[in-house]
Order: sequence, then C-alpha cells, then structure tokens
Amino acid sequence: MAKEKKIAGSEYGAKSIQVLEGLDPVRKRPGMYIGGTSTEGLHHLIWEVVNNSIDEAMAGHGDDILVQLLPDNIISVRDYGRGIPVEIHPQTKKSTLETVLTVLHAGGKFGGDGYKISGGLHGVGVSVVNALSSWTKVEVCREGKLWVQEFKKGISQGNVKAVGKSDRTGTTITFKADSEIFPEIKYSWTKILDYVRQQAYLTKGVKIVVEDRREATAPDLDYKIRRHGFYFDGGIVSFVKFLNRGKVVKNDIPVYVEKNVDDVAVEISLQYTDGYKEHLYSFANNIFTPEGGMHVTGFKMALTRVLNDYAKKNNLIKEKDGGMTSEDLKEGLTAVVSVKLRNPQFEGQTKSKLGNAEVRGIVSSITSEGLVEYLEKNPGNAKSMIDKCLLTVRARIAARAAKDAVLRKGALEGMTLPGKLADCTTRNAELSELYIVEGDSAGGSAKQGRNRMFQAILPLRGKLVNVEKTSLDKVVKSDTLKPIIIALGCGIGETFDASKIRYGKIIIMADADVDGSHIRVLLLTFFYRYFEELITNGNIYIAQPPLYRIQKGKDVRWVYNDEEKDKIIEELRLKAADKAADKASEKKAAAKKVAEEHGDELSQEEIEAEGGDVEKIAGVTIQRYKGLGEMNPQQLWDTTMDPEHRKMMKVEIEDAEEADRVFDVLMGSDVEPRRRFIQTHAKSVKNLDV
Repeated sequence: MAKEKKIAGSEYGAKSIQVLEGLDPVRKRPGMYIGGTSTEGLHHLIWEVVNNSIDEAMAGHGDDILVQLLPDNIISVRDYGRGIPVEIHPQTKKSTLETVLTVLHAGGKFGGDGYKISGGLHGVGVSVVNALSSWTKVEVCREGKLWVQEFKKGISQGNVKAVGKSDRTGTTITFKADSEIFPEIKYSWTKILDYVRQQAYLTKGVKIVVEDRREATAPDLDYKIRRHGFYFDGGIVSFVKFLNRGKVVKNDIPVYVEKNVDDVAVEISLQYTDGYKEHLYSFANNIFTPEGGMHVTGFKMALTRVLNDYAKKNNLIKEKDGGMTSEDLKEGLTAVVSVKLRNPQFEGQTKSKLGNAEVRGIVSSITSEGLVEYLEKNPGNAKSMIDKCLLTVRARIAARAAKDAVLRKGALEGMTLPGKLADCTTRNAELSELYIVEGDSAGGSAKQGRNRMFQAILPLRGKLVNVEKTSLDKVVKSDTLKPIIIALGCGIGETFDASKIRYGKIIIMADADVDGSHIRVLLLTFFYRYFEELITNGNIYIAQPPLYRIQKGKDVRWVYNDEEKDKIIEELRLKAADKAADKASEKKAAAKKVAEEHGDELSQEEIEAEGGDVEKIAGVTIQRYKGLGEMNPQQLWDTTMDPEHRKMMKVEIEDAEEADRVFDVLMGSDVEPRRRFIQTHAKSVKNLDV
C-alpha cells in the first residue's frame, strides 16, 4: 500500500487563522488607516488629533487650540472643549477615555448628540495615533478635576486617575510616534503651518496657535521657540484672497455663499484671476477632499449653468462663440467649496472623495441661488468674470484649430517627427529618453555622443515662450514649444493623455549658467502648467553637466560646483606635497649618504636645499565650461548622458500650492511680488554669474 505523502506546511486549521485584537490591526497594517508610513502618514497622526479638537470647536465647545512640537519629536495638542468623558463605559466596562483610546470605531461620531458634524468619520483617529505611538499621555480637564492616563504602543499602563483640580475643561494629547513603525520621524514646520492655516480658514472664529519648541530644550532657550497663530473672521473668503495674493483678479469682490439645507451646511467662495490654471479646494467636514466628490460636481454644474444663463441674458456671449463648457470656466478660477454634514460617506480613512449623492443637488441649488444674486448685485464684476471665461472659449477654439494643424503635420512627417529631432531606435517608452538640449552646437555633440538605441535628442531653436503670460493657442503655435508637444506624443490641453507619452524620461539639458537656468525655468513652467501629470509621474528630469574639468597627468576629474572644485584641488595639492616631500626625503638621505662616504660634513641648510620645494603644485589643468557646446561628444556622454556615471535631478512637486505660487511670482506679469522675492532671497544665492 502506497504511503500518503504529507506536504510540509500544508496543514490548515483553526491554528492557521490569526486573530488580531485591540489595536493590533493598526500596527500590522498602518497604511490602511493613515495611508502609509512615509512623511505623509507621520503628519497624518497630527491631523487626526487636531481634527478632534476642531470637531469640539465646530460643536460650539472651545475656540482655542494649541499645537506644540516638543524636543525629541514629541507632539502635544491641547483644546478647551468638554474633555473626553472618564466614567465607566457600559459596553466595555472600562473608562470611556480608555475605550476611545484603545478601541477602533469607538467615538462620539456614530450617532447620538455627541457631534452633529465631525471630520473623524470612522472613530479610529485618536486610537490609531495611540496604536502607532511608542507612548501616549492623555490629560483631561473635566468635572473640576485633572485626569491622566498613559499608554505604550496602544496598551494602557493603568487606569485613568484624578491627579489634581482644574478650573477649566479640555483635552491634551501628547504622543511620540513609534520608530518601529515610521522609518523616518521628521516633522515639517511648513507642512504643519499650511494644514493648520487651512483649518483656521475653514472654521471661522477659532484660534489655533502652533509652537515649535524642538530647539528650546531648557528654559533659558525660550528665544528659540517659533510661534504662529491663526484666526480668521472672514473664513473661506480670506482663504480665497490668500490663494490669490499677488495675482491680478477679475472680480475684486469674491463670491461668497453660505446656507444650511436639510442639515447640510454649504459654504462657497470663488474669484477669477488672469491666470490659466484652476485652483479648486474642496472640503467635507473640514477634511480636504483632493479627488472632489458630489459637492464639487454640484458646484460645477451650477457654475456652468448660471454663468451661461447670465451671459446670454445680458448679450455678453456671441452666437459664434457657442456656450461656455465646464472646462472653459476652470481657467483662472480660484474656489473653495466646503460642506458640513451629519453622516458623510468618504472613500477610505484618508477621505479623498465625498460620495453622498444628496449633497450634489443641495450644493448645486445653493450655489445657483447665491451666484445669481451676486451677479445681479455686482454687474461690473460679473462682466469681468464672463469676459475672462469668453477669452478662454475663443482661445480653446483657436487652440483646437492650431493643435489639429500641429498634430496633422506631425503625423504627415511620419518617423521624422519635428525637423531637428534625432529619435531613438526603441519604441518602448519605459526605456527611452528625450534630451531637450539648448542650442544647435550642444545638440550636435549630444546627437554624436548619445546611445541612439534609447536616447533621442531635440535641440531647442528660437526664443522660448513664457507660458505664464501666454494662452494655449499661442503655445501650440510656438516654434520652440510645438516640436516638444509633437515629440512627446501625448497631446496637450483637453487631448492630453499621459499614457501615450513616447519617452519615459524627458531630460532638460541646458548650460550651467544664468541663461541655462532661465531656459530650465521656462521649460519647467511649460511642463508644470500643461503637463503636471508628467511631473507627478516622475517623467521630468534635469541633467547636471559639469562646471569644470580638472586634470593632472592621466587623472581627470569632472566637477559640478565650486565647493567640489576647491576640495579636489586641495586633495591634488596635498598629494603633490606628499610626493614632493617623499622625493625631498630621498634626496636628503642620498646627500647624507654621499657626505658620510666621502667624510664630508654637509650643513643642514645644504641638505634641505637638496630636497626642493614641498609646497609647489604643478601640472594641473583647470577648464571652466561656459556651455555644453564646449564639450566634445565623448565628454558629453561621459559626464552627462551615460546612465552609469551621469548626475540627474528628478523634478518633483512636494507642495503643489506653493509651487504654483512661486511660478506665479517668478514668471507672472506682476513685477512687484517678483521684486520682493528677489530682495528676500538675494543673500542666499550662491555662484552668482553676472
């Protein structure tokens, strides 16, 4: 009888099923609760605690919040709300405080009258923070007493205790993120300020103070504390004005609509600028919803309908222009859409999209009503807004015609694509690279030095257009930008499709001087305004050509900055000095030996004279490259194009709002903000090439 074979590890029974209790699921899979353990997830811990305090403020309890960054990466958030209850919970038989801190989906946001409106939908916020912290301390001021309870990695270290008296109410949560969970614990002061400022705009009348005490490790170091306070009576109108600072606005009085319908509070503010990009920020219960949702859909429906109706009614739109589409109304629009409702339906704990279907109709109705009233009361502003949108309509029509012509021409030219493009052999976008090169001379060297299998070269010719001051129809007609659009192959504007990109890497290669920097900025502005998805996808790079070639004998070094140059020269000087010293030492020894053999006495001065000058350094050639065209093809390949040795910077957007503001300042039509920017940052400029 044949024996039954037993496969190792094949037993499957009750013991195979792992049951995670308490907060174990959070520590096992933190990404499910905070989106990941990167810097975003780390900061999400702060947002969860701050949101709880804001929920108290929105419920009408306490209008002061203090956020502190303490030494050793400890975070503390204090509010003056009602304080988390401390009595025994009827279901868990533990204190309510411990229940809230250690049980998932336990909170005052699932019904009852604890919170009519809150951002912490799932009730996992503070318990997740507790689970992902090496320790947490909660102090509650309530019922005339100060209550304290401490936790380690989500586990209570004892029951809640009254440790003193208190004449106020509120909760202070102090925690230290667990280094076992987060690979790098480094908080960004700017990121925290931006988030808190945003929350203060969304919650009128609430004061939020942020303190950075990380360097104030002793009382006598109080001068090292950084402190910012935020309080806005204007709410989201102030937010819109803040977003549009330094820009030319079309309606100097922002639109503002506020109304409650069926337990849904809607606040909307919008203003048009002379820019070409949309800035729409949507929130549900103060939670940023970057993917929008039903509230944004309702807002856009109303905006499109009302502006079209007003334009036709007042004969502001010509029949040949047709109607204004939702896309037409995006250009230059800055808007904040904020809704607060009792039972929001988000997608996931990170709450990126609002799904409540009933909100769409409510927001659409409230927006329509408020916008109609605004347009009737402010005819001058209304005309400016409509004129801006109609300009976009005409530009769209012209751009489509120009774009069609551009694309038709590109197709007719077949494999040659733009005239000066030297394409690569491979058609695999993941492997191919497009070098956008400044000047014909550098372009010639790049074409000869490249690996034609996967590297394509497109030399720039003519003056680059500043797209910050140019409409799309002029962009697609530009002699310098049109070849880039054709070469990329992914369309532009409404026809843009990132999946059709012909090259996995688009590399800007310009001279390492002021002119080269200007070209890089113009190209980055172009990519940011019309191909932002390529930046977020990691397709855009900046080549780093060397500034110097340093040679001594057969030893050749390529140097990319002055600091590195000085370091290498010092290294070569010391090497030469050591060599000279060794040679001098040999000569001294030989001279001494000769003297001893002949019985002569040489003076010390004579022996030293035989040694030579140990400080002298000779035979070093330093070549400063003013442009890429000065390099021959082999040098360009070795230093800037060979994947084994080249240095490149990937272009990334850490903060889209700040990036947008800087592009507006540096490339926009308003001179004054640019002058202030230059004055502010002039002293921090290195290697200024005048």
